[in-house]
Amino acid sequence: MTSAPIWRQSILNERHRELGSKLEESWNDMAIPQHYATDPYEETEAVRTRAGLFDVSALKIINVGGKDALAFLNQLVTADITKVPAGRSAIASIVGDDGGLIDDVLIYVDGDGAFRLSHGGGALEEALPLVAEGFDVTFSRDNDVHILSLQGPKALDILAPHTPFDLKGLPYFGHGKTTLFGVPVSLARGGYSAERGYEVFCAAKDAVALWDKILEAGKPFGAMPVSWDCLDIVRVEGALLFFPFDMPHTDTTPFEVLMDWSVDLSKPDFRGKAALLARKGTERTHQAGLEVLAAKAIAPGAKIFKDGAEVGVVNSTTYSRHLMKSLALVSLRPDVTALGTAVSVVDGEESFEANVVRTPFYDPMRLCTHPLDERG
Repeated sequence: MTSAPIWRQSILNERHRELGSKLEESWNDMAIPQHYATDPYEETEAVRTRAGLFDVSALKIINVGGKDALAFLNQLVTADITKVPAGRSAIASIVGDDGGLIDDVLIYVDGDGAFRLSHGGGALEEALPLVAEGFDVTFSRDNDVHILSLQGPKALDILAPHTPFDLKGLPYFGHGKTTLFGVPVSLARGGYSAERGYEVFCAAKDAVALWDKILEAGKPFGAMPVSWDCLDIVRVEGALLFFPFDMPHTDTTPFEVLMDWSVDLSKPDFRGKAALLARKGTERTHQAGLEVLAAKAIAPGAKIFKDGAEVGVVNSTTYSRHLMKSLALVSLRPDVTALGTAVSVVDGEESFEANVVRTPFYDPMRLCTHPLDERG
């Protein structure tokens, strides 16, 4: 993360300090608990086998409404939001006039013309007024909302007894307003861990009590608070991209990070559509995964070579103790992305052998987030 100026603060900061965080890192203008006193690998083991509680309040939430809210969003993003029913959400790309990614966004459709946009460190908020011209639409940042993310196979067992909501019946990318421990919240099924998990959206005044109650309810299940060090590990294991760290070009297209599924070129129009049509099929690189024959994580930015020629760059990495492998999310020249392709990774003065492998590295069939008994 960065040491950028901090403009927002999580109400949970005192809890993070008690857990050993110095809150020295920031993201999205908010201090984050990058490290706790606990071992991040122990935290990862909790997320993979029990449950871990993250504070992801550093995500920015934008409320969008007005008579033209849906038409406005469809002009702003690459996905067709008319296809997303109330109570569901969808990931969409946002591109500039050149077709290059400027952000990705999770759009929650609340119904009755109300939407919430959740985004990270991209330029969504700079794009909003540019696209809004001519639309009857309002948008505003919600700096009060806090987001607690309980991730892991025991998350459902921990939360379900404490809400009247049918949490077990909530589909992946589903959400709804309800109460948790008697407190008004919005619950959403999803997360950034490659495990079954739930995100709790609450007011700042309720966040500390909810944090404590979730951990108390989770104690018999072995749940624990987990840091952003853990988040970095589980999201790379799950091959979940992070804007802009996995977008190597200043004008990376969705096609170059294999986010074609987030683009609906059948829509009549949206910002950057003409550029995307022109650039489709001209990809310089494609997103891929490498297993590196190293006993450590490779440094992001390391160069990748094939037969002496530079063919790509390393973007996000981790050493997965759970999988006992050094993993890298990379951008490769499209002709060298076939599974099993052998390459070499040059990290400083060292060179390591590596192979292109299927992603996600962890749970490649996505059975944790998409159980077979829930698939149509």
